[in-house]
Amino acid sequence: MLIANALLLVAGGAVQVYAATSTLAPQFSPVFPSMPKATGVVTSYNPGPYDTTTKLSTARLSGYPEPWASPPTSSAEVKKVYNMIDWTKVPKAPVRKQDSNGNWVNDSDENDKYCWWSSTNCVKPKASYLPEDIYTCPNDGDWGLNYDDGPFNRYDADEDGAALENKYAEPALYNFLAKTNNQKASLFYIGSNVVNYPAAAKRGLNDGHHLCVHTWSHPAMTTQTNAQVVAELYWTLKAIKEATGVTSKCWRPPQGDVDDRVRAIAHQMGLRTILWDLDTNDWDMPAPGGGSLAPSKVDKMFSTWINNKKSGKDKKGHIVLEHELNSATVNMSMFWMPKLQETFNVIPALACNGIQNPYWEEGWVRITHFALVDYLLIDIVVYIIGLPYC
Repeated sequence: MLIANALLLVAGGAVQVYAATSTLAPQFSPVFPSMPKATGVVTSYNPGPYDTTTKLSTARLSGYPEPWASPPTSSAEVKKVYNMIDWTKVPKAPVRKQDSNGNWVNDSDENDKYCWWSSTNCVKPKASYLPEDIYTCPNDGDWGLNYDDGPFNRYDADEDGAALENKYAEPALYNFLAKTNNQKASLFYIGSNVVNYPAAAKRGLNDGHHLCVHTWSHPAMTTQTNAQVVAELYWTLKAIKEATGVTSKCWRPPQGDVDDRVRAIAHQMGLRTILWDLDTNDWDMPAPGGGSLAPSKVDKMFSTWINNKKSGKDKKGHIVLEHELNSATVNMSMFWMPKLQETFNVIPALACNGIQNPYWEEGWVRITHFALVDYLLIDIVVYIIGLPYC
């Protein structure tokens, strides 16, 4: 049965891939200036075992914009990428505005002609040359595991909350996942966090997780000008590339805020938009960077999802939004992971959509819809019958 599934996956055409078609706008991988080759990283998928004992370096990358500030658009690097984009394939949606509390000044989109997610949860672009967003797992019982806002940086010793937060900063979550049935996830990295803690990004790659883009400074992306969108994506792509050696093909807009203008820019820069269909709201729990949501309410959501699956009420797959933001979010994920694994087929959010290679570099074939044992059988079958990897 597993071998048959593997053959269907390798030889069949019913999986979502990044393959270009004549109906989609062309894509390109940004060309980065000369940079040192990434060290201390694997160059192909590593099934483990993984090193969960070595302490990570806190050395930072240099030559980047100010972390967490809106990156400048005037650099030659950003201008080069900007000029590579076919602007006739970028819809002229308005640059939107939020007030000081983060509320939209105008939250409607005139019949949703630009597929603005923040207004209508639209995931199917109105522009015919853009692919649909990935927002759920198509197979019943799949739990698309993913974490935003990483890699979770260590605090300086004199910072408030350092003693508690550093217990959960990376590699705490990655070590936990490695020790919990060798669990893999799709990780949406903030460029500023990668620059400040590149060793954690290396661990994410080395442990077999998918690395995706989550912008440089975490703005609502439809509030950004075209040049600002390019800069937010470019500097994050570059930071991940310098730290790990890979160029991501996937991204997630902060707050889910995306429309066809932003999608089109990201698409041409080689990035597929990944959203979600269930939200833990874990980011809002009390902890640094969080809010006031009672953890018991997040617990209740997890419990409800598990009970709905066990009772047969839920017959779908899901991409469920979680964060590696602070001690509260990481601790919550650690608590529920074993229970989720007992109920769902927990795999990376990209994998449940059949995406084998989340990077522009060749040689990366990743876990797809099937569990790790199926992946290894795919590898064996491909080798035996001589099929090329997709």
